[in-house]
Amino acid sequence: MTTPNLTLNNGVEIPAIGLGVFQTPPDETVAAVSSALRAGYRHIDTAAAYGNEREVGRGIRESGVARDDIFIETKVWISDYGYDETLHAFEKSTAKLEVEQLDLFILHQALPSAFDRTIGAYRALEKLLSDGRVRAVGVSNFMTEHLTQLLEQTEVVPAVNQIEVHPYFQQTELQAFGAQHGILTQAWSPIGGITSYRESARRSFDEPVILTIAEAHGKSAAQVMLRWHIQKGIQVIPKSTKPKRIAENFDVFDFELSADELAQIDALDTGERGGPAPEAITLETFGRLIPEA
Repeated sequence: MTTPNLTLNNGVEIPAIGLGVFQTPPDETVAAVSSALRAGYRHIDTAAAYGNEREVGRGIRESGVARDDIFIETKVWISDYGYDETLHAFEKSTAKLEVEQLDLFILHQALPSAFDRTIGAYRALEKLLSDGRVRAVGVSNFMTEHLTQLLEQTEVVPAVNQIEVHPYFQQTELQAFGAQHGILTQAWSPIGGITSYRESARRSFDEPVILTIAEAHGKSAAQVMLRWHIQKGIQVIPKSTKPKRIAENFDVFDFELSADELAQIDALDTGERGGPAPEAITLETFGRLIPEA
């Protein structure tokens, strides 16, 4: 199966769906990545803070899929923010992945409490882009105010903003702001996996509206949620370590949701964030050493 592509603001194409490896243990990452690539995925999203870049690289090599056919994305952690520090972070990540070039390199958090370091880090991304070391640059977990400041102080408009998006937390205003500036929304936790970690809240997988739509199409709840994203032009990176689930999450291009079904899912938005608020991510609370390669 061929994955449809989305075009970033600099003309680089990214697959509409990729495999995320957040919280995937290193010893399970190699098999998950290889399984995904064999199933047809061509985009892998990792991060320095995940501690599994080395295993992602090994999974890519063991898959037998050519490097040039794979879109590799990773992220700089806040501990490595700053111009020189971020240039070195690139060297650490590429050494662990065993690649010379990244397809997409992004800042993992806005770090509003030390935004001067964020600006320095992003300017390092701009340098890497101009030198051809990366094909596109972007950000993650940036809110409108952070994007506004970044756009005012730097030259290159981010290609993506990777944020929490799922039926229960849609961030439509933030998505609209990004779209106005040519910034693609990339959804982490697109099938609402993060809703499973909260004891009292509804789980997206159990949502009656989604289950009814899934039954009508002969699909799973996860497949319906991924299809909802894709039809709205959002790039998705679902995660799983199970080959069956990995393949199921990729099998979302043979059906289409109606306008009414899309609207029903749109109406599920609670406005309740599952992950930490961006301002809660500080060097004091989340800073940690990212090991050398």
